[in-house]
Amino acid sequence: MPGETDRSSDPTAVTQRAKRLPREQRRRQLLDCALKVFVAQGYHSASMDDIADVAKVSKPVLYQHFPGKHELFLDLLETHLGQLEDMLTAALASTEDNKERVSATMTAFFEFIDREDEAYRLIFASGMDNDDAVTLRMERFHDAVAGAIAEVIADDTGQPMAEATLLGHGLIGMVLSGARHWSRLSERPGLEVSSQLTSRLAWRGISGFPKESEGPETA
Repeated sequence: MPGETDRSSDPTAVTQRAKRLPREQRRRQLLDCALKVFVAQGYHSASMDDIADVAKVSKPVLYQHFPGKHELFLDLLETHLGQLEDMLTAALASTEDNKERVSATMTAFFEFIDREDEAYRLIFASGMDNDDAVTLRMERFHDAVAGAIAEVIADDTGQPMAEATLLGHGLIGMVLSGARHWSRLSERPGLEVSSQLTSRLAWRGISGFPKESEGPETA
């Protein structure tokens, strides 16, 4: 029949059949494509049409996996904040030498920012700073990393946990601010230089707190 002949010779239909993916694999592909679009355009300029075009799927397929652009962005943010948190906590646990621990943690942070996928732009350059859901996820990230730092400080110095947590938030705030500035520079100091500078600054601050066995500082 003519209709059957036309259908079998339709290259679009063949391509669509060839590109059918298992649900989880398709979801991962859509997230990867969405990351590229958000990195290139920022949240507000990006559209679901743009993401569908890059993923080479129809919008209905995209909406089968994500209710909308906001949910898609939050999923990506959660994923990459989780990756960064894992990198930082692994660096904290990588050594018991505190100076090396600070260096490893700062290096991990700048390595995340220097990644080829530029996922750091979701955190620093998405234009979503005033979004309540984004703010909540960022606060969770800050609390988790500051808490991990605080545990190290409290164990090593004998500082009360509340004070150690304040120091942890101060350290993570410092590196986040420096990284945000670094991410906006057209000409940046190299990765190694940037992490070393930040490490030295952090170490000179935190090393001023004596271990419990050494007793309080004297004037």
